[in-house]
Amino acid sequence: MQFMLFCPPEASPLEWMLLTNLPVNTFDEAVEKVSWYCLRWKIEILHKILKSGLKVEECRLETAERLMRYLTVMSVIAWRIFFITTIARTNPTLPCTTLLAEEEWKVLYAKIHKCPNVTPTIKEVVSWIAQLGGHLARKNDPEPGPITLWKGWRRLFDLSEGWRLATELYTYG
Repeated sequence: MQFMLFCPPEASPLEWMLLTNLPVNTFDEAVEKVSWYCLRWKIEILHKILKSGLKVEECRLETAERLMRYLTVMSVIAWRIFFITTIARTNPTLPCTTLLAEEEWKVLYAKIHKCPNVTPTIKEVVSWIAQLGGHLARKNDPEPGPITLWKGWRRLFDLSEGWRLATELYTYG
């Protein structure tokens, strides 16, 4: 099956063929197989987060059962980082409370700035989280990736926990 997509008029189209052992008898079936193939890249990114960001391969547990429980928890974390990365790129103007708890975005903002009166957007808070993870956020820098977001997310979690504990001590102490 061959496709031509988004080819500028002055350029020669790139033709490619997807080989499969699945039956393809209609155009709709072909589109279905191509859409499955497109999902492969999302799965690759999720595995990259698990391997490079969360470093699950460095975990040395003694039993398969422990490893499975560990991978289950890490997969949920990896999915959240992947989801944050995707949402920040596809819906950057959503309010950040779509992804973050009130205390999380406020401690994040307090780390970067003074607290605003208006809830920031997802794009703003993802940039701040990435800065905690080492992203420089310069004008011409690309969008932060999932590994940088994971590093920033770990710092945000620690900061949020400290904020929560300090608030409890102040409230009850």
